[in-house]
Amino acid sequence: MIPWLDETDDGTPFPDPQTALSEPDGLLAAGGSLRPLRLLSAYRRGIFPWYNPGEPVLWWAPSQRAVIYPEQIHIPRRLQRELRKLPFEISHNKAFRDVMIACAAPRKISEASWISTEMIDAYCDLHVLGYARSIECYLNNKLVGGIYGVQLGQVFFGESMFHTVSNASKAVLIETARQPDIALIDCQIPNPHLESMGMVMVPRDEFLGLLDEFCEK
Repeated sequence: MIPWLDETDDGTPFPDPQTALSEPDGLLAAGGSLRPLRLLSAYRRGIFPWYNPGEPVLWWAPSQRAVIYPEQIHIPRRLQRELRKLPFEISHNKAFRDVMIACAAPRKISEASWISTEMIDAYCDLHVLGYARSIECYLNNKLVGGIYGVQLGQVFFGESMFHTVSNASKAVLIETARQPDIALIDCQIPNPHLESMGMVMVPRDEFLGLLDEFCEK
């Protein structure tokens, strides 16, 4: 049985991430709030919230973590050529809430989204405090792609990204990897799109060691 966190007390400590369940992989705790202190405490410990609207907040620390080392990001030559042809305009922190709303919109593979209004408000609070950032991609002055996440030190914890034009999400991921203040991109859960860009899997204990190294810089 997983521990239950007190929603009214952001000081309630998280369990050790190494005690997370193996089935489902990484489920660590339930309950608690999405207030800034709770979220920042979670990310620093390698924990992130992921749950469906109407459910209590579920906190995860998977046994294997998907990450991208910026210097190892893979950009195929074909993609480089295609990006040069597209007049994308890239911006930073220009439309954080809009990016989150776009990430929460229904997609071809799923009508439902785990990005609830509660989560949008919570991460916008983190953005105002300077702990969450977005990178936007525009085409003809229209937002066509974006990524948002939390940054602690030199670690960018990517939460979600979207695109409405081919390669727009790849463009913002590449821009993320090019930032001089980012040494590690946490992708949380693997998918083919990220794998094609150089994502690798690392064990949880190795990931926690990377956080100790880079979150303090």
